[in-house]
Amino acid sequence: MIEKIQNLQSQVLTHLPSIIDEASLIDYRNSILGKSGELTTILKWLKDLSPEERGTVGKAANETRDIITDTFEAERNRIKKNLIAQRLSTEQEDVTVPLQREKWSLHPITLVQREVEDTFVRMGFDIYDSMEMTTEYLNFDAVNVPKTHPARDMQDTFWLEWAGNVLATQTSCMQNLIMRNKNTPIRAIIPGRVFRNEDVDATHDNTFYQVEGIVVDKWIGISHLKFTITTMLSDIFGKEVTIRMRPGYFPFVEPGVEVDFSCPFCEGVGCKICKGSGWIEFMWAGLIHPNVIREWGLDPEIYSGFAFGFGLNRLVMIRYGIPDMRYFMSPDVRFLKQF
Repeated sequence: MIEKIQNLQSQVLTHLPSIIDEASLIDYRNSILGKSGELTTILKWLKDLSPEERGTVGKAANETRDIITDTFEAERNRIKKNLIAQRLSTEQEDVTVPLQREKWSLHPITLVQREVEDTFVRMGFDIYDSMEMTTEYLNFDAVNVPKTHPARDMQDTFWLEWAGNVLATQTSCMQNLIMRNKNTPIRAIIPGRVFRNEDVDATHDNTFYQVEGIVVDKWIGISHLKFTITTMLSDIFGKEVTIRMRPGYFPFVEPGVEVDFSCPFCEGVGCKICKGSGWIEFMWAGLIHPNVIREWGLDPEIYSGFAFGFGLNRLVMIRYGIPDMRYFMSPDVRFLKQF
């Protein structure tokens, strides 16, 4: 029986180097060391031997099993190394090629804001990011909002714990800072996030985006305002857009106007976006109030200007036909993948 064990060992050690893949190696190992393998079958006959023979044969069988097991493991490592060497010699990868990532997109507010900024930059405007936390003075007093104005109530404004500080309710809070730190003439737009203490529904939110524009120089009039707004809207919608101005009251401008623009989707015929009127209500605007110019340290008899502001969320909703403002704050990526 010892001779049989030795012959099996010799047979295995001779055959192993000819195996070239791991699957075949495992099958061959099982045929030798498995539950029904050749060496296992030999070991089952140990019980029929005398005690003296059982010790001698058992020792030889255990040594053979250890040798075969170690050799199988060595051959397995050899096959793995050969496979790696083969792949290295045949497979090439250019590590300088950018990785293919899942398609991503910018938020629609970001997309439209960039278009608005590009339009105004081409008209010679500077861009200033608005503050999200500001002072009562900059948010209200500096832009001629009186102490008794309802916007100062707790119901409309988020007041902070520190005295005299609020979350910005309008990007107008940047006007005074820009005017006091930059010489005239001034052409600036101020995009930013603002906050109002409002109930949230399809057309209102307590957090939204605005874009403010100001121009200050000598001899600035309504015609300059009209040209600027018309140019911006025509550029955004990619077609000629006309505007109309209706009288409106806003503390920081005099005269103040509400601006509508011709519906770019139906071209005035009437559709669901313009509610059949052919016009879309859009923004406030007007010539800067003399009190605001005086607050900047300028003489309103010499300097004049215009200002305007609009909700960026509303422009995005009109541009893409988005029916509900709450989508902008939704974490649902299906919404973003549309853009």
